[in-house]
Amino acid sequence: MSDALQPTAAVLIIGNEILSGKTQDANLQFLGVELARLGITLVEARVVRDDRATIAHHVNELRSLYSYVFTTGGIGPTHDDITAEAVAYAFGSELVLDEEAVGRLQRHGRALNEARLKMARIPAGATLIDNPVSHAPGFRLDNVFVFAGIPRIAAAMFESAARELARGSTIHSASLDVFCKEGDIAAPLAAIAAAHPEVEIGSYPFSRDGRFGANLVVRGTDAARVEEVLGEISRALAGIDIEASPVR
Repeated sequence: MSDALQPTAAVLIIGNEILSGKTQDANLQFLGVELARLGITLVEARVVRDDRATIAHHVNELRSLYSYVFTTGGIGPTHDDITAEAVAYAFGSELVLDEEAVGRLQRHGRALNEARLKMARIPAGATLIDNPVSHAPGFRLDNVFVFAGIPRIAAAMFESAARELARGSTIHSASLDVFCKEGDIAAPLAAIAAAHPEVEIGSYPFSRDGRFGANLVVRGTDAARVEEVLGEISRALAGIDIEASPVR
């Protein structure tokens, strides 16, 4: 599925609560689906703790590797919300009080104590990302987009930022559930994958109602080719008497 013209992306999920298991991340799934729809290949995701140097290190590494970096979490009003500070540090930029961000908070009835003003501090040179849900904005600095961690707000910020993204060919997918052990299908899958390097073929095992199986997924930018390869897989497995059912 490799295409030099496809923009690439990484997601940096920030928060001790994710690493502790207290909070389950939902943003990665949303971003993966939406980026594929826009033709942006999500190559990597990382989860890091609330630490300025750690966040800055990963931001700098990822922004040098990919077209876009999307961070989630750590832009609220409390002491452990340090993402804006960390991104400023990564870019060697100063953290400044943005008057437009202050105005947005004021226009929506916020009593602007020092904690809430923290949400209006962004790195110098950054531009705001609209937040129609709670109105405290995210921001963009170069190819780094900084979103809130709350899924509903992160999704709204992504929709606001999407118009700024370069787009490639939509990444299509089709899948097939098979009821067998993966070792039974490894050889035919490997042969088909080798014959079709233009698509990505994945096998993801499951246990369902006491039966072992695998979800076979074909992904690529050519929808017709994706369906053709899935059909080839289905025919190959029928030839070795493997029960399969398409997922729609």
